[in-house]
Amino acid sequence: MYLEHVNLVVNDINQALNFYRAAFPHWRVRSQGEGLWSGKPRTWMHFGDDYHYLAFSDNGIGDNRDLSGHQVGLAHFAYVTEDLDGVIQRLQGAGFEVDKVGPENPYRRNVYFKDPAGFEVEFVEYGSDIPAQRNNDL
Repeated sequence: MYLEHVNLVVNDINQALNFYRAAFPHWRVRSQGEGLWSGKPRTWMHFGDDYHYLAFSDNGIGDNRDLSGHQVGLAHFAYVTEDLDGVIQRLQGAGFEVDKVGPENPYRRNVYFKDPAGFEVEFVEYGSDIPAQRNNDL
């Protein structure tokens, strides 16, 4: 079993696409269309590779949850990379800044960005293949 996709409701798909294209330059728009969702028109898009993707639906209203608060909802989601510096450079080159840096750990480095819809996305690079080291919160 594996996670196939995450479905995110956003205000603007093109803004979201700008962020995620910088993070994942090898991904592509897999499919897209228009329809109704709970009686409201929306545009949707699947952006990813052959096995994993992000589903975007536009026409979101309001603001995302306060990430510094304790409201129920998505806190963040994370992607593993073998080139954290490359991800940071691409996102900064697209106009996005690191929101916060993870704690120092000899076996991993991680940073957090907020996408245009306010979702927090973590990118982590592991320096060990040994699970006890990778998962150790020193």
